[in-house]
Amino acid sequence: MRRKVLMLLALCLSACTIAPATMPVAPAPRSDNSVSEDRDAAAAMLVGSIFQNMQHLAQAPPAEQAEILSAARASFERTPQGSVQLRYAMLLAAPGHAGRDLNLSQTLLRQLTAQPETLVPIERAVAAIQLADIDRELGLKAENDRMQMDAQRGDRERNTASQRRLQAEMDENARLRKQLEDAQAKLDAIANIERNLTDRKTPGEGRPQ
Repeated sequence: MRRKVLMLLALCLSACTIAPATMPVAPAPRSDNSVSEDRDAAAAMLVGSIFQNMQHLAQAPPAEQAEILSAARASFERTPQGSVQLRYAMLLAAPGHAGRDLNLSQTLLRQLTAQPETLVPIERAVAAIQLADIDRELGLKAENDRMQMDAQRGDRERNTASQRRLQAEMDENARLRKQLEDAQAKLDAIANIERNLTDRKTPGEGRPQ
């Protein structure tokens, strides 16, 4: 009897030590910070991909550049928001390709910055930085265009003034030439009168007294 009791106790102890090992362990619930970190990591990879696409776009042959930009535009037209819009705007702003359109890129980025909830923090930062660069570049271009227009207007004004001076000088020369011709005509008329008077007096001077 004592032996049976000891055997039952041994079985119970062995069962207590084995049972926990065979029960499935539930995974620990993920915190909000972990979810946010995963989302930021995915966004960082997406932003990195966008920069790689920008570099590839700038270095690709013209035909491939057109294909890349066309595909980005088609994606944007299907989903005109968030990361897709950011990618299209960034490609439009990339230098070195014929489809570069800073004005459209500026418009798209302004729409995104006006709706920050459509982007994660790293995407918002990239959009803000790119928008600031575009604003600066377009501002410099506008200033340069204004200076060129001012220079051209100044050149036109100087040319107009020069033409006016030249015309005034030509008019003055013509007036002086007319005065000279009139004076010469008067001198010729006086000389002709004197000559006629002289011719009339000459026959009378030769008669005997």
